[in-house]
Amino acid sequence: MTTTENESRNVHQIEIAPNSALLVIDVQRGFDDSAFWGPRNNPAAEENIAALMDAWQESGRPVVIVRHASRTAGSVLAPDRPGHALKDFVEERAPRAALDITKSVNSAFYGTPDLAGWLTAQGVGQLVLAGIQTNMCVETTARMAGNLGYEVLVPLDATHTFDLAAGTGPDAPRLTADQLATATAVNLQGGGFARIVTTASVVAATRAPAPRG
Repeated sequence: MTTTENESRNVHQIEIAPNSALLVIDVQRGFDDSAFWGPRNNPAAEENIAALMDAWQESGRPVVIVRHASRTAGSVLAPDRPGHALKDFVEERAPRAALDITKSVNSAFYGTPDLAGWLTAQGVGQLVLAGIQTNMCVETTARMAGNLGYEVLVPLDATHTFDLAAGTGPDAPRLTADQLATATAVNLQGGGFARIVTTASVVAATRAPAPRG
């Protein structure tokens, strides 16, 4: 089977509902501070997030923008810090968003306004999650969404994260950003919370003809 045939097959295996909601999670300027966060992975994440936002808005599907307002002292994501602002490419697309949520914990379901209430009111049953960090707020929101009964898709290449250690000592367990992203993929799909997909396959699926009843 050729690469093109594989891509075509993958597109047909993904169906994006007409009212599928795209959650753009914590794509904020503070995450550009490498001195604060350390090494990151997936430099293509922002380009892929932008492609998803464009596909959703072009097709009339709802985009939900989630922003983290940290309560941790010294955080670059605190509401009074410049890093709380959305990255420019998200800010440019934000006026067309269907909903804006502010949260101070990992899950977008514990934010204001109430995400679950809005999804129920809109009759939304399918969520696509993109944003930062892969293994933190994206994974937590995906796990909770799966538990609540939503169909969840996570284009892993539209997320990124940072190297992480469990402590400061030389013997503290630590994983690279790529290792953490792989763990998230295994946790979500292997655990039955979400399906791991690619940005290209999801964007293509938004343009596919609706299946006949």
